Amino acid sequence: MPEPCISVILPCYNEAENLEEVVTELESVLTQVNQTFEVILVDDHSTDNSPTIVHMLQKTRPHLRLFIHKKNFGQSAAFMTGFQNAKGKILITLDADQQYDVSDIPHFLEALKDCDAVCGIRQKRKDSWEKIVSSRIANGVRNWILKDGIHDAGCTFRAFHKKALVHLIPFQGMHRFFPMLLKSQGTHVKEIMVQHRPRAKGQTKYGMWDRLGVGIWDTFAMLWYRKRGFPADRL
Repeated sequence: MPEPCISVILPCYNEAENLEEVVTELESVLTQVNQTFEVILVDDHSTDNSPTIVHMLQKTRPHLRLFIHKKNFGQSAAFMTGFQNAKGKILITLDADQQYDVSDIPHFLEALKDCDAVCGIRQKRKDSWEKIVSSRIANGVRNWILKDGIHDAGCTFRAFHKKALVHLIPFQGMHRFFPMLLKSQGTHVKEIMVQHRPRAKGQTKYGMWDRLGVGIWDTFAMLWYRKRGFPADRL
């Protein structure tokens, strides 16, 4: 099997009902892109049969890889596991809950031609009022504090050149600040609009405190980091 050009990273926690469909949908879009690819599922210690589903899918899919955390470390840790094990030079991240429309992937690849990272902005969000309100408040507060110009920090549908991620600092909640952390290292970050769909199966894993309370607290830590940090490329 040739080395993949694209690595798609899917954090997974109790998403057994969605896995086969999201993998199949990804394969359909990535095949049309006409580049070699791999799909990396990072199971964050699911309590359902998610790993069993993935093992079944792997029987006919050599491009599908699975990594299982020994305990529940959270979404940021799942992304880092994917980054560290990805073979592709282009990395694409998204949730495994099917709320993102993977037909937007070609738009990410096109936008990535003249920048280092591309972040999605969910248009016409199909979420509960609680998720929408808490995200808007959290985004408003973080933009007021950080002024980094990122419109939807909670959108995990993103694309990166792998080389742009080598200096990320791992911590819980890191995924909300990928764009800011990259910008602080001098990385060129763009944003594009992406489609959003209602969750058809399974349940959301995060409540209002995860998005609002903890996210705002972390924002102050990022303000400190941006003031005290220095770019990795210093020569």
